[in-house]
Amino acid sequence: MTGPAREFVVEADGGSRGNPGPAGYGAVVLDAATGEALVEAAEYLGVVTNNVAEYRGLLAGLRAAKELDPEATVHVRMDSKLVVEQMSGRWKIKHPDMKPLAAEAARVFPPGRVTYEWIPRANNKHADRLANEAMDAGARGEQWSASESTAELDTGGSAGHAIRARRTGVEATVAPAGAGDSADAEAAPDAGSVDPAGLGDRGGAGAAGAETAPPGTARDADAVADASADAGSVDLAGLGDRGGAGAAGGERVARAARTGAETAPPGTARDADAVADASADAGSVDLAGLGDRGGAAGGERVARAARTGAETAPPGTDARETAAGTVRDTAADADVRAAKTVASSGWGPPDMGAPATFVLLRHGETPLTPQKRFSGSGGSDPSLSSVGREQAEKVAASLARRGTIQAVVASPLARTRETAGIVAARLGLRVTIEEGLRETDFGAWEGLSFGEVRERYPDDLDAWLASPDAEPTGGGESFAATGARIAATRDKLVAAYAGRTVLLVSHVTPIKTFLRLALGAPPESLFRMELSAASLSAVAYYADGNASVRLFNETSHLR
Repeated sequence: MTGPAREFVVEADGGSRGNPGPAGYGAVVLDAATGEALVEAAEYLGVVTNNVAEYRGLLAGLRAAKELDPEATVHVRMDSKLVVEQMSGRWKIKHPDMKPLAAEAARVFPPGRVTYEWIPRANNKHADRLANEAMDAGARGEQWSASESTAELDTGGSAGHAIRARRTGVEATVAPAGAGDSADAEAAPDAGSVDPAGLGDRGGAGAAGAETAPPGTARDADAVADASADAGSVDLAGLGDRGGAGAAGGERVARAARTGAETAPPGTARDADAVADASADAGSVDLAGLGDRGGAAGGERVARAARTGAETAPPGTDARETAAGTVRDTAADADVRAAKTVASSGWGPPDMGAPATFVLLRHGETPLTPQKRFSGSGGSDPSLSSVGREQAEKVAASLARRGTIQAVVASPLARTRETAGIVAARLGLRVTIEEGLRETDFGAWEGLSFGEVRERYPDDLDAWLASPDAEPTGGGESFAATGARIAATRDKLVAAYAGRTVLLVSHVTPIKTFLRLALGAPPESLFRMELSAASLSAVAYYADGNASVRLFNETSHLR
């Protein structure tokens, strides 16, 4: 006589360092009654997308649960809103790579025996760590080894020794009955209480942010919009240079004060205007710029920023759990090294040669810009408005007078190509298109205002605000994925244009990410930068790995 069917919890995750890029998944099967970890599974997948890796993690977890007990009921917990909603039948599955995986996952157990729940990433640390172990192994040319895994111990589990003689990949072995102590689930804040440092994507704000923000902390809506969407919902140009005044600006400042005052350390500048005052006004940055290493005032600002951002994460910490948070592993390590170089005493050896200098130009206004609507790479791809074309002409005249630009590279979107074309024609240069400079894809939010997204997709928005790994509704691009893409694009362009000054015509999120990575600043810094339409910023990259921010949101050419 058989006993009653068991109940399991499956926690699964997947990641891709590049999206698509080197990817892996992790999954753990827990006893629903005790919380004991029974089976771990992980595998390096090669180059696939983040969503495919998440589906592979789900499939591995379900198969491991079935191997334990084919008659079991299973509750799946994942921090991928996309997978949870699609497997629950609320969202359609359109992507050809995910359809067969979803169908296969649905066949592991009979209908009705599996339920799905979205959880913040901070609550999915065990599976997340397994996925990262698998990707780390792949980077070494190996497959994940169960015998070498420290995922459960690293994430606070107390049943780490309960999992014995495990096999790699999907077929992890069940622990002997009664082995080990049951692990207590780690308490973590819900999405509403997670520190908005997360910037957006698969659930929590990362280890540091998720565990520090006071309950109920919320992010200023305008600041969030400014950091995320390209034209409308990110741009404060509609409020005037440096944030503007009036009713809209005043309300933004008021909201920022209510939220920022609860989380920022004493003396920290809050709100876009305060940050602009504290970091770089036109007079303190080298505008001729684009020419020397920044000046004493600018260099000291960079050094201070680097000291705070670059020296906090312990060596070897997974990048998705550090303050830097958006670029993984080797790219993250390189950014920390560069920031420490900036922070070190002295200016370094004099014989490093001329840097690769990126002059970062945000495109001119589109019809969506003054309406403050999400406008990424997955929407209507609007062209410049008449105002935007006039702005591009003014930028072109200013850069022609400076005479320092040697090449022009642009995002493939219409508004950036048009802006770049106007400038390049004035400079007598041709435009090279670089796919990596495109704006973040905001999925189903494209064309909507922040308020409209809040009304239609409140849960998805909360998840997105809570973590840089969360994707917009419908499988858009997370800020973590954008960060990894920009880091790879930066490295490619630095190598291609060593010693030259290049105009990169791009969008809000990519440009802010260039600046954030150069400073070694944490993800929440994106919410503390304002980037106006047709503004100029600049970063120089030296042979020793030093990244020096020269210019930020300069708009004097528009006046």
